[in-house]
Amino acid sequence: MKEPPYNKLFVPTYKREGAPMVRGKGMYLYDKNGRKYLDFGSGIAVTALGHSHPAIVAALRAQGSKLIHASNLYHMEPQIRFVNLLVKHSFGSRVFLCNSGTEATEAAIKFARKWATRKNRLKYHVLSFTDGFHGRTYGGLSATAQKKFHAGYVPMVPGFHYAPYDDIAATKKVLRKHDYAAVFVEPVQGESGINSAAREFLTFLRAYTNKHAIALVFDEVQCGVGRTGLLWAHQHFGVTPDMMTLAKPIGGGLPLGAVVCKDTISRVIQPGDHGTTFGGNPLACALGEVVLRMVSKKSFLAGVRSKGAYLKGRLEKLAGVHDTIREVRGFGLMVGVEMDADPSKIIAACRAQGLLVVKAGHNTVRFMPPLVVTRADIDKAVRLFSKVLGRRAR
Repeated sequence: MKEPPYNKLFVPTYKREGAPMVRGKGMYLYDKNGRKYLDFGSGIAVTALGHSHPAIVAALRAQGSKLIHASNLYHMEPQIRFVNLLVKHSFGSRVFLCNSGTEATEAAIKFARKWATRKNRLKYHVLSFTDGFHGRTYGGLSATAQKKFHAGYVPMVPGFHYAPYDDIAATKKVLRKHDYAAVFVEPVQGESGINSAAREFLTFLRAYTNKHAIALVFDEVQCGVGRTGLLWAHQHFGVTPDMMTLAKPIGGGLPLGAVVCKDTISRVIQPGDHGTTFGGNPLACALGEVVLRMVSKKSFLAGVRSKGAYLKGRLEKLAGVHDTIREVRGFGLMVGVEMDADPSKIIAACRAQGLLVVKAGHNTVRFMPPLVVTRADIDKAVRLFSKVLGRRAR
């Protein structure tokens, strides 16, 4: 495929291909040539309500005509409404607003270290887990225990250590080596292939961090906000963290991130300890309010669980037909199909057929449609995926 001339305008951090996308509606994206694509990637777990949802568009227009930006030196009504909802529907008592998941990680690292040193004790080490992903900025990158992301950017920030994900015995050994300020973990890992922790593992982390005064931080940037069929992924495990990082779907497509904190953490933070120019701008918060009000409804979440089970079941049936599928796993509408080899060509072939899916880890195809997906949409996506697998088998 010939490289489009506008590729030369961008620093090549992404391998962009195909005609530019020009609009979206519901479950579909449309390119410049008028071709439509069934979007089962959701902008990598962002467009929870689909593209151009009427409630999102209405909020965008209403708030855009009133106030788009004012400094965080002042209160703004959309922020207040949005944060009230976050506190109401979570374990937290206070919220820090930012623009992205990696910014939420950076804030949580700082908050944990400030809290850990409240008794004038040098306690700064951070533990995270293999195959996790916590962002691209240096703190988030240092917390990401994947060498492929570190290449060319060493040294990492001092004080970060890694243990095998979902391995209690190995984690105990690493925890005993240092005086930790925080433990960061994804209840369900997205970037590495839709891998879930066991309840026993998260329960162990909660008990250990409680005993040793360590902040437990759950990264729900990808698995939170209804994606797994409950509002927060950690609710599946009955374990509550001290902080939770959020982003991706929370802003309805606009940049918005958050750190939800227990009062024990937030009470040590003072004005000037951290900040953000654009974080929690009123336009993004207006959309965030729409997303939270819709997604937090019990009936909506029940629908996600039902449709997620249907999607997983349809894909598991495919595994019985196509031996290139090793495993299907996931929660709700966060489903991974592990293949027997790198699925990059399969993903490209799906796009050629009008289906957008996303790679995860080394050999997994991510199915993360908007949470408003229908069973008919799922049937179509599975048919297209099966068609691609059938052609590659010949």
